[in-house]
Amino acid sequence: MVFSSTIFLCVYLPLVLLGYYICPKKGRNLFLLIVSLVFYAWGEPKYVFLMIFSILVNYIFGRLMDKNRGRQKRMKLLLVLSVVIDLGLLSVFKYTDFIITNVNAIFGSSFDLLNIALPIGISFYTFQAMSYTIDVYRDDVRVQKNLIDFGMYITMFPQLIAGPIVRYADVQDQLAERSVTTADFSEGVMRFVVGLGKKVLLANQMGAVWSEIYALGGDVSALMAWTGAIAYTFQIYFDFSGYSDMGRGLALIMGMKIESDFYYPFAACTPTDYLRRFFRSLGDFLEDYVALPIERVACRGSDVRVTWRKRTASFFAGAVVATITALWFKASIPMLVAFLPLILLIAAERAVHCGGGGSSLVRRNLATRTVGRIVTLVLVSLFWTQLKLRSVGQLLDYFSTLTVLGSYQSYMVYMTVFNQEYIWALLAAAWLVIPSVLGWYGVDLSRGRAGAVVRTVYCVGLLACFVFSVFVIMPQYPGYAVSPFKYITF
Repeated sequence: MVFSSTIFLCVYLPLVLLGYYICPKKGRNLFLLIVSLVFYAWGEPKYVFLMIFSILVNYIFGRLMDKNRGRQKRMKLLLVLSVVIDLGLLSVFKYTDFIITNVNAIFGSSFDLLNIALPIGISFYTFQAMSYTIDVYRDDVRVQKNLIDFGMYITMFPQLIAGPIVRYADVQDQLAERSVTTADFSEGVMRFVVGLGKKVLLANQMGAVWSEIYALGGDVSALMAWTGAIAYTFQIYFDFSGYSDMGRGLALIMGMKIESDFYYPFAACTPTDYLRRFFRSLGDFLEDYVALPIERVACRGSDVRVTWRKRTASFFAGAVVATITALWFKASIPMLVAFLPLILLIAAERAVHCGGGGSSLVRRNLATRTVGRIVTLVLVSLFWTQLKLRSVGQLLDYFSTLTVLGSYQSYMVYMTVFNQEYIWALLAAAWLVIPSVLGWYGVDLSRGRAGAVVRTVYCVGLLACFVFSVFVIMPQYPGYAVSPFKYITF
């Protein structure tokens, strides 16, 4: 079940909202826990038990660490065991075949692939559970003694299968007490509609353009190949941010405030800036739990001054974070090869700023910002296209297509882009992104007396986009309309 499917929009969501508001406040967490498990089990019933196991393990270890507060060695042992179990489960299901493939390639062995199906959203709820146990160990959060509340925190269906990675510290107070105002409800509905529009009107249309170009193989020009790469980059962004907006909207309708995972990533001037703006929750997680601990351990006992030791530690930490980010999206050698320039640039920028602080030289004037944005877009477009390529050979073939002139049998693609359905879809999509574009330039039209009129007009337009998406675009492209979000494969 996906948020853009008819069964979700017309059956599941209305029933959940009706039940949620009928249910007494003390029973709402239990209700959300049950419906979230049902949501997850809709597509993968057997993996519900894996999620329940993860909930129980991290809940028990959190309680044990709290009881052993002050016994540092015992607490550290408990933390290590919980992290090993979490990462062990994630590695078995997500990275086993990747490891076997590379072992066979390096040593010439012939181990059979296990072909284990990847549980949807396992990366998200695993990292979420790990952040809780680590924060309990650090005494940054209160231990959760209510198993129902903790289970609801892990399984919240608005962000269950696709994030963001919600830190326990950000929602611990909302688990016990939350309320919904009329303003919150309307804001949540608006966010949901915008997210649905991003998915159906933008992501799916960009995906269709990429599919047409990719289907032509090497029989395209360099310009057409770049068009496909950039189209797929936009598909990824609008798919991801669309899901995030829909999830945040649903959470807000039920009184949960979740931070956005995206902050104008195409305004980024450097690869590091891009990762901070794109998928912020993963970046914050890796920064707090991977990069900073590496730097603290490596620089233990050093003086306050910036030394080569600190810069080396920052470079290594940046490289580790960038590599984990690449493997998060796809565990493959082509992905790492494509991401290698970004890994080096991210690590170098972190080393220059000795931990990532400070302002980049690229951002100092309009000319360097413009060049930085173009270069960053090119690099991330090369990176994202590797999600579709299966081998280094395909990677090299596609890269060669980007740099040389090929055949121009691309008329079909141009017709795909400029046919009537696409024009109407893109016009509707343009309405959706008005606040984002204005926000990029610091313009806020919601204030003052005219703000109410502007907001009303915009919301009427959103309603029209919603109707257009559900009743016009989705029936024409059923395969694309209900296609799983790209997020759920991670």
